[in-house]
Order: sequence, then C-alpha cells, then structure tokens
Amino acid sequence: MNFDGFDLNLLVAFNALMLERNVTKAAAMAGVSQPAMSAALSRLRRLFDDPLFIRSAEGLLPTPKAREIAVPVGEALGQVRSLMNPAESFDPIAKARSFTLGLTEYPLQVLLPALTHQLALLAPNCSIHVRYFTDRDESVGLLDAGKIDIAIGVPPTKAENRILSSPLLSDGFVTMVGHDHVFAAEQMDLKTFAAMRHILVSPEGNRYGLVDQKLREHGLVRDVSLTLPTMFSVPALLPGTDFVATVLSRVGKHAGNQALIKVFQPPIELPTIPFDLLWHRRTQDNPAHRWLREVITNVAATLTD
Repeated sequence: MNFDGFDLNLLVAFNALMLERNVTKAAAMAGVSQPAMSAALSRLRRLFDDPLFIRSAEGLLPTPKAREIAVPVGEALGQVRSLMNPAESFDPIAKARSFTLGLTEYPLQVLLPALTHQLALLAPNCSIHVRYFTDRDESVGLLDAGKIDIAIGVPPTKAENRILSSPLLSDGFVTMVGHDHVFAAEQMDLKTFAAMRHILVSPEGNRYGLVDQKLREHGLVRDVSLTLPTMFSVPALLPGTDFVATVLSRVGKHAGNQALIKVFQPPIELPTIPFDLLWHRRTQDNPAHRWLREVITNVAATLTD
C-alpha cells in the first residue's frame, strides 16, 4: 500500500518492532519473513536517518527518535485499521492471545486471583504473563518499551499524555499489632504511637515514608525498627513481637493469621491510596486491549472491602 511513494507497510513493521523488540517476533506479528522485516528496518533507518532500535541483551532498545514517533505511528495504524475494518472486534473464545501485565504488590495480591479466575472462564485460549515492578514511575518506561500491555499500580508522579489511565482501586490505612501486644486492647495516643517500634514498608528501600511525613507535621519522629519491601508479609511478623505496622487495610483482610493480629484506625490522619489502570495511547483502540481493560475494570468493581 503506497501513499505518495511511501510504503505504509513500513509503519506496520515499525509498530511490530516497537511492540516485540525482536526482529523474528516482529516478523511473525506482521506476517512477513525475517529477512523482509530486517529489510524494512533498514529502510526505516534510512527514512528517519536514525538507528531507531539498538541491539542489547534485553532485545532491541528503541532510540529517543523511535519513542517519539511510536505514538503517532500507533494512532495512524489504529485509524487505518478502523477504516478498513469498522466492525473489528476481539473474540476471546476463538482467538488465542498473550497479554503481559505490569503489577505492583498490592494488585498482585488483591486483584490478580479474581482476574485470573475470570479470564480462565472468558478467554480459555489466552495466556497472561505478569511482570512485577516496584517504583510507580517504572510503569511508564515499561509501557513505552512495549514490555507490558497494561500496568496496575499507584499513579506515576508525573502525568504523560501518551500514558492513559483510569481509576481502578483505592484503599485506606490501618494500624496493626500482634493480638498479645500491650496496646492490642486499646488505641494509643500519637506520642505513644511514635515511640513504638515500627515496621516501615518501602518497595524502593526508603527509610522514610508517609507516616513519617505526617508525624513530622506534629513535631514527632517514630522509631523505625524494621524495613520491608513487601506489605503482605507484615501480619506474619506481628504476633509475639512489640512491632507496630501501618499498612493498607486489605493487607489485614488477606492475612492468614487474622486471629493473631489486632487492627484499628491509625492515630494520625492518612490519605486514601489510589491504584490506576494504565495503558499506552498506541493501544487505545486495539480491540483485544480494549476488551482486557474492560474485564479488569469489571473484576476490580466486584472486589469488596
């Protein structure tokens, strides 16, 4: 298909390379031979006067120029696809499809079990691959690189117009101690709370968190005696110790030792934490991606507090 001498199939090749980061896989995705995909990449490099993709141990890494044109190329192909196939849809029963989800710990524990159950019913031929990430801003790079199809986590610190999002879940904080803790039968005042031996959960390895920030506003500093990268491991550490932990409420509800912990409201006001569904603009109109986003949203809506 040519337009003023330009072969639009080069855009198809570029999009496949951007998504797969591998010449062989991109060729299979575009329905051409590997030599044809290599030839298309050479033509693309000459056309844009840029290497576009650099070989690395992780596959083909896109250059800044490739990242710059990825969104408009994806949008252009989406518009052409809609024009040529106005009734295009995704049949999850008939079609085999592989999706990669980027998840932080919270949606991995809270959402994924129900999601995998629903997907097994709705799309038995589809496979799901999960990539774990910790830093909220890491999701943008993973989506840009095409390493994940969808991310679920706390919204990135900076909004990017190429990254689309939708609110999915939210949760508030609770404070936990072991059932035999001296303060298990009553809530403590703020000064007592600050003086206790705290567990701080920080996937990034920080030693200062939201609770510390709020305590500082009251002129208080807490005793952080243990730092952990994961919050769902906290309940198992509380019984028989003098630790206290302030974590999201569903952590306690998913604990296997609920009878051995005491959960109550923190003695300090803390915000609700949102978790968003995020995807790249280039996949906005893709029927399979649109279907998956709808399934995830529906499953999240069924979760009870």
